[in-house]
Amino acid sequence: MHLELRHLRTIRAIHEEGGLARAAERLCITQSALSHQIKALEEQAGVALFVRRSKPLKLSPAGRRLLALAEEVLPRVAEIEAEFSDLREGSAGRLHIAMECHACFDWLMPVLDLFRRAWPEVDLDIRPGLAFGALDALERQQVDLVISSDPEEIAGIEFVPLFDYEPRFVASAANPLAARPFIEAADFADQTLITYPMDRERLDVFSELLLPARIEPRAVRQVELTEMILLHVASNRGVAVLPDWVLREVRRDGDYITRPLTRHGLTRRLYGAIRAEEREKPYMAHMLRLCRSEPVKLQRG
Repeated sequence: MHLELRHLRTIRAIHEEGGLARAAERLCITQSALSHQIKALEEQAGVALFVRRSKPLKLSPAGRRLLALAEEVLPRVAEIEAEFSDLREGSAGRLHIAMECHACFDWLMPVLDLFRRAWPEVDLDIRPGLAFGALDALERQQVDLVISSDPEEIAGIEFVPLFDYEPRFVASAANPLAARPFIEAADFADQTLITYPMDRERLDVFSELLLPARIEPRAVRQVELTEMILLHVASNRGVAVLPDWVLREVRRDGDYITRPLTRHGLTRRLYGAIRAEEREKPYMAHMLRLCRSEPVKLQRG
């Protein structure tokens, strides 16, 4: 069976439009040409792709398999086409990044490596010293992209959704909380909580769980590096709450346990804050696409 992209586009168009006439109009071909294309494809496949005499026209089980392939392949082709278009439209500029998220280094560095291969002429830099005044720096054009989980209404600034993540509890397998199926705010009352050195309002465990419940951990210890946080946790010197992408390897390590926060878990979203006029720059659009796709690979391990 010889499949072409036009076949996948045809199957998707007929499914979405519910008939040959509207699908042909959408594909900019005649209805007769579309019918011949479908007939030829069915002859190749040796099976019917549609349930005849149904209104709207419905896919057969074999047609649904082909539709699933179309829905997987065509968006990826469109993404590649968009990236190639970006590459044709300009190659130089500046992209300085600030983060309001310590753990974001874990997924941002692989993204930057992919980006610099595609855009070697773009001046790429990370400005961690501006992390706590990052949005002000963005308005003053000192940086061009801010990674943040706290969108605000700021004139001229857009918060582009990147991806959702789950803040998860992590502790030593020897910790008594290892027996719990999920962790609630009250469970932190007799624990040493290890966090990044950030304001409490910017830490998920405080903003989403402890502050609303008015629960204070027994102690709070601030540690700069993710690796050191995990080292202290493995030694049962405290517990932590970290994004799911950080814990991709820990989940397979017998020294640790990870649990959801609350019975149903918590979900947070990361955004890329940019100046509105920058969004259409090809390299900025490419960076935002990478920031949406690459971290998900880490989340899945």
